[in-house]
Amino acid sequence: MISRLVNELFYFYFILLILRIFLTWIPNIDWGNQPYKGISAITDPFLNIFRGIIPPIGGALDISPILAFIVLQILQGIIVGLLSGMGL
Repeated sequence: MISRLVNELFYFYFILLILRIFLTWIPNIDWGNQPYKGISAITDPFLNIFRGIIPPIGGALDISPILAFIVLQILQGIIVGLLSGMGL
């Protein structure tokens, strides 16, 4: 039961990350207004970890979310696997 909930939370976070990435392609978005401010507040701390590791290519193309998705999937597999193994 808990493992299923945690798995769904990971899925929801994946969706938020994808939404955040797609929204960066829209130049007129004011990231200081809701709901964009909320999405940014939830996703940027995680993405910033990887932005520090992989700088944007040519100053414009940010490929750090690819690494963020890979790490998030690994974490999901480990955490959900452990919870399932414990019968939770």
